[in-house]
Amino acid sequence: MSKQTYRVCFCFRRRFRLAVSEAPEDVKKVFEQYSENGIMSIDQLQRFLIEFQKEDKATREDAQKIIDSVKHFHRKDLNLEAFFKYLFGDINPPLASVGVHQDMTAPLSHYFIYTGHNSYLTGNQLSSDCSDVPIINALKRGVRVIELDIWPNSSKDSVDVLHGGTLTPPVELLKCLRSIKEYAFVASDYPVILTLEDHLTPNLQAKVAEMVTQIFGDILFSPGSECVKEFPSPESLKKRIIISTKPPKEYLEMKEVKEKEDGSERDKAGEEEAWGKEVPNLNESHVADYKNDLNEEDELNADDGDKSQHLVAPEYKQLIAIHAAKRKGGLDEWLKVDPDKVRRLSLSEQHLEKAAVTHGKQIVRFTQRNILRVFPKSIRVDSSNYNPLIRWMHGAQMVAFNMQGHGRSLWLMYGMFKANGGCGYVKKPDFLLNSDQIFDPKIKLPVKTTLKVTVYGGRMVGIAGVPADSVMKKTKILEDDWLPSWNEEFEFPLTVPELALLRIEVHEYDMSEKDDFGGQTCLPISELRSGIRAVPLNSQRGEKYNSVKLLMRFEFI
Repeated sequence: MSKQTYRVCFCFRRRFRLAVSEAPEDVKKVFEQYSENGIMSIDQLQRFLIEFQKEDKATREDAQKIIDSVKHFHRKDLNLEAFFKYLFGDINPPLASVGVHQDMTAPLSHYFIYTGHNSYLTGNQLSSDCSDVPIINALKRGVRVIELDIWPNSSKDSVDVLHGGTLTPPVELLKCLRSIKEYAFVASDYPVILTLEDHLTPNLQAKVAEMVTQIFGDILFSPGSECVKEFPSPESLKKRIIISTKPPKEYLEMKEVKEKEDGSERDKAGEEEAWGKEVPNLNESHVADYKNDLNEEDELNADDGDKSQHLVAPEYKQLIAIHAAKRKGGLDEWLKVDPDKVRRLSLSEQHLEKAAVTHGKQIVRFTQRNILRVFPKSIRVDSSNYNPLIRWMHGAQMVAFNMQGHGRSLWLMYGMFKANGGCGYVKKPDFLLNSDQIFDPKIKLPVKTTLKVTVYGGRMVGIAGVPADSVMKKTKILEDDWLPSWNEEFEFPLTVPELALLRIEVHEYDMSEKDDFGGQTCLPISELRSGIRAVPLNSQRGEKYNSVKLLMRFEFI
């Protein structure tokens, strides 16, 4: 079983914009139901909010705010035009605006954490500039895990950040640390985890310890050199910066696999056409070569674990709050749960997929107390990304993404972390945390609820995620219409609504040429509001368009 993703793709010609005088028939019928003589009073509006929009706690004050939001109509009530303007306005978003609402007092291992990969790169993995700008952009978006590869500078007397073994021009570590301090808590008060891939001598490690201590000061969380028995909670670490390390030269883990992989499998995120590449699912073809690849991986990682632990400057070691696990032996050894300490384990995207085939329940058990970080395979030199759903359904907390890219995988990441007020921490569902009955990701669960989506303008509705639920559905195409209106309904059974995303895309249909991309968004279904809602759209890079929305109705049945 995998995390469910629901996609609604829209296709249109010309610029999409609904006029307030052209309300869909459903909207007109609803208005008639809750109004009298063409006028909806404040009490009728409150009843509409409670009964139709399922806003159980809606008050007369809430209804008054809506009327005030369309006050240029100079009325104390709503006519059809004003009602439609409210429905299509910013005051009627698809997600509940409740801020951080989940329990934030559990250990860090109980949360999915918004995680970046090679956070300092401005573009591809081989030759793009290293800079603090993508770090700043990630923090502004709410990313909570920043990754830096630290190396001796050219004169060996200080420390740079760069992607080792490539042509990426370096940036000074000092500059990155200062920017992290300045922007760490702009989007969220919850802790920032700084993951360091360390390629330094002990004397330069000591220099890094001095930099980190001086720059971060009191906001640096430093538990000492000993491993802790349980990770602290996000609530207890508010406005704190945490240091984590990982084995150096992690890319060695992928050396043998890279030689085997066909270059045609590379994702070209930067060259996607309008419809782009689909998010891939777990492929059973991984099973055949699983054992051979894992043996090669074991030999590489046994050395990496030792390299990361010996010859460490004591003042540097004191700063490390989340320790990387020594990866000796095979998966059975790696995934052992130690009752006396917790740690972080890193696996590449395809090694997690392969491990999921034979060790699914063990991975879930491991992630109940420990942290699992998943990183992109090395052939993603274009800074593309992978399917995060498989990793989340196994409890992986740090699903590391190249935030400087774009494409459907990254849209799913954006959608996931819109949840819980966009704070960068999303509580894992209870079934992933139940230690008495370990969840088996392979089992087919019964349907818990069904999401009914009414599309007032669109072409395709699709599901990616749980294999049994995966389906694509299409509406008819309206070839030339400034005000397209389909009024088509689609139903999606949900077995795991807690881990479900609704993906929406808009494309401009062109019979003679390729369709042009129009907009997209991805919404966590756990926070989707029932009723008729205005859905804002974003660019391919996730930037919100001004006043570009779709009108949709969501029902849970």
